[in-house]
Amino acid sequence: MPEMNNGIKIEDLGYDAFFESNRKKLKLDDFPVARVISEYKESYKVKDSNEEYLAKITGKRIFNASSREDYPVVGDWVAITKLGDNRAVVEEILPRRTIIKRKSIGKNEIQAIAMNIDVAFIVESIDRDFNLNRFERYFSLANDGGIKPAIILNKIDLASKEDLDSKLSRIKERFPDIDFISASIMDNKGLEELKSYIEKGKTYCFLGSSGVGKSSLINKLLGKNVIKTEEISAYSNRGKHVTTSREMYFLETGGIVIDNPGMREVGMTDAGAGIDSFFEGITALAKRCKYSDCKHIHEPGCEVLAALKSGRISEDQYSNYVNLKKEAEYYEMNKLEKREKDRQFGKFIKKTKESLRNHGHKSF
Repeated sequence: MPEMNNGIKIEDLGYDAFFESNRKKLKLDDFPVARVISEYKESYKVKDSNEEYLAKITGKRIFNASSREDYPVVGDWVAITKLGDNRAVVEEILPRRTIIKRKSIGKNEIQAIAMNIDVAFIVESIDRDFNLNRFERYFSLANDGGIKPAIILNKIDLASKEDLDSKLSRIKERFPDIDFISASIMDNKGLEELKSYIEKGKTYCFLGSSGVGKSSLINKLLGKNVIKTEEISAYSNRGKHVTTSREMYFLETGGIVIDNPGMREVGMTDAGAGIDSFFEGITALAKRCKYSDCKHIHEPGCEVLAALKSGRISEDQYSNYVNLKKEAEYYEMNKLEKREKDRQFGKFIKKTKESLRNHGHKSF
């Protein structure tokens, strides 16, 4: 393992045997490692057990990159060359253990949200944001990336006892196997439970819509107002997009947390495995359908529809499952179509160059 300094171990930043073994496999033993803790337009802030560095990636990596996932993302472990004056160059990204990503809004492209996460806290506020289907959308993305999801129901001070009890009951009934914390920064409810949940050396990201209180919760965990926050507009009751970039913070207790910008939409990627994993009860029924390509909408012999009719699964769960599967399949179909177009365009360029060469254009 890389060395430590001033009593801070690299393991406290989330480094472990998984990353060390991959560093050796890639023959990067001669390079120190650091963790990406924030992103800027053309550079990154990375941290090791000694200090922080402003780092840039090599021109070779930029040239060879085929997608956004080929660039560092907050949470990544990278091999670096130190240049002095707290500057560095990112030589290589170590293989990622987990990833959480979504489809970019309005585009058929992947947006990586964070890497090497242990737990994703899905945060909703009780007053204006409460939606069980949205929880399931985030859970599917987390499961697809190998990340454990957990629920934080925030701002419970804004609800009456009856409303709070009703929503807590609905969460526990719908998601009996998901860890759950209810919280309020106004009266500090649930904060000690949240602190005790976060383990030393583990990484946690906070996901949810703008204005649900992600940054305020992290400020409470840090014990100081590090992240800028604003009050929600009393007129619109909508949160303002204060957090504009992802950033990693280190708690005195040893846990690692990542704040994320609020997300208006959480588009499905090719997260079919994550959907199947989270909706495992419906997935098991789907395997018993009469037709292997059953869409569970109107087909005869559909076990999912039979379970819906008998009440074994709820209308909400069924509807959300079908919608998420359709969305993931649509994304996958578009991705394959784009790949085929790229392949055809590549063939066209190759033929054009050959034709030009044959006609004496030697520059080609």
